[in-house]
Amino acid sequence: MKKTTYLSRFIEPAVRADLARKMVFIGGPRQCGKTTLARHCAAQASQNLPPWYLNWDIAADRSAIIRDEFPSGKGNLILDEIHKYTRWRQVVKGLYDGRGHEIGIIVTGSARLDHYRRGGDSLQGRYHYHRLFPLTLPEIGGGRRDLESLLAYGGFPEPFLMASQTESRRWSREYQSRVLDTDLRDLERVMDLALLERLSVRLPELVGSPLSINALREDLQVSHQTVTRWVQLLENIYQIFRIYPFGTAAIKAVKKEPKHYHFDWTLVDDAEARLEDLVACHLYAWCCHQQDSLGMEYELRYFRNVDKKEVDFVVCLKGKPVHFIECKYSRTEIDDGLRYLHGRFPAIPATQIVLETDKDFVNRDGIRVRGAAAFLKEWQES
Repeated sequence: MKKTTYLSRFIEPAVRADLARKMVFIGGPRQCGKTTLARHCAAQASQNLPPWYLNWDIAADRSAIIRDEFPSGKGNLILDEIHKYTRWRQVVKGLYDGRGHEIGIIVTGSARLDHYRRGGDSLQGRYHYHRLFPLTLPEIGGGRRDLESLLAYGGFPEPFLMASQTESRRWSREYQSRVLDTDLRDLERVMDLALLERLSVRLPELVGSPLSINALREDLQVSHQTVTRWVQLLENIYQIFRIYPFGTAAIKAVKKEPKHYHFDWTLVDDAEARLEDLVACHLYAWCCHQQDSLGMEYELRYFRNVDKKEVDFVVCLKGKPVHFIECKYSRTEIDDGLRYLHGRFPAIPATQIVLETDKDFVNRDGIRVRGAAAFLKEWQES
């Protein structure tokens, strides 16, 4: 029997607290640990009694869901991938309204449940929505070697725990094919899957740069509307996420094209771009957790102006910057874009994080330089 390892996730306390009050929806990329987290939280909430588990992708469970044949008595029920059922909102609403006093309900899915809940009976006020993403540095340790392992093997638990670059590549290849073939077929009508696969192969090469829909349209020889829809589909099933520009005309900021990142950063071959992708996932996960558990309006953006000065990340609260972050693989010399942006907003903390250093100092302009591992560990724990 294959031995399983439970890795505690940083959203767990919020999920457990919300389960005591309402339904909990957990969305996120396929195989990032949603079911494992749900089982653990449900068992903890019922004094370690095994929760009931029904998975839409299992034929017998699917039949039970369609027939409304759910376990009786008190306990915790996990409904996995039920959003693939066209009537799933009515099923979940009926369960909660009829039996919410005696059972806890966790709904998990590898798609944006907030997107696919639209239409039909409203679930408003009946659930809290949490997003779970690949492993972050504090969840596996927090040292520089741990960060290097994340870079090499990715943040999905299965390939990370195998600790083999060969197995990581094999897993990633099979994973991408499975997601496109299964999730998109179950959720959306995509007429030309081969072209969408070409898009998914092309996107990792563009990480770190503004994403031009026009350039992709020309490359794929399809309409602007089609490419726009496909990118949104990949976002809906948690293959990618996009961050948008920060700034105003006063600092000559660009306003349109977002940058995109992959939850599976091992798809990105360039070493510096892969590091940027990993950092983006960490910061994005933190912002989502602040939104989901505390209702705080944090968001992740980037800066680029017409003079091509750039800063990788701008963390904002209610649209106002609270931290500027530039990431480098080995260079500790302050980046020109970070120096420029900090000069325009001197009261806002600015940090250049570097993978291959353990240094921690502040330069004469007030910009801090520190190791990426120390920064990411402290950031998530703040």
